[in-house]
Amino acid sequence: MKEIRAWRYIVDVHLDVYRALEAELMARFDVSLGEFECLLQLSLAPDSRLRMIDLADRMRLSPSGLTRRLDRLVARDLIVRSPSDEDRRVTMAVLTDAGSLLLQRLVPDHHDAVRRHFISHLTEPEVDQVERILLNVISRRRAAGLSRSQLVDDV
Repeated sequence: MKEIRAWRYIVDVHLDVYRALEAELMARFDVSLGEFECLLQLSLAPDSRLRMIDLADRMRLSPSGLTRRLDRLVARDLIVRSPSDEDRRVTMAVLTDAGSLLLQRLVPDHHDAVRRHFISHLTEPEVDQVERILLNVISRRRAAGLSRSQLVDDV
């Protein structure tokens, strides 16, 4: 049962922190955590653009789930959908200048919120342990062909 308790603690912490982060993003910027992740993924892509199918994969969403997520961002002119230059059958999601500017304001706030809601509750050695443990899980799942994790450095 110790293993199940450990898993439940991970889920509980994730949900609590996720809700707190989302509430702050919505209150300050009217952006959900999922929308923030969309903007972030596009900002990390070459030319701030990705094929819709690739963005859906990075966000672990179905194509229709991504479409619903992007609708509000498109309505706010934070991203645009455009045909690919290479293949007109492919739709690209492209970060707009307005989306990039908003993201520049969001990232420092988000990092501060992550520190307040999660990191501040750990000692430096515990942060190292959490990082090492989670990287081990990701690496082992990848080696077994089970993980689709996208590791992000210095975000």
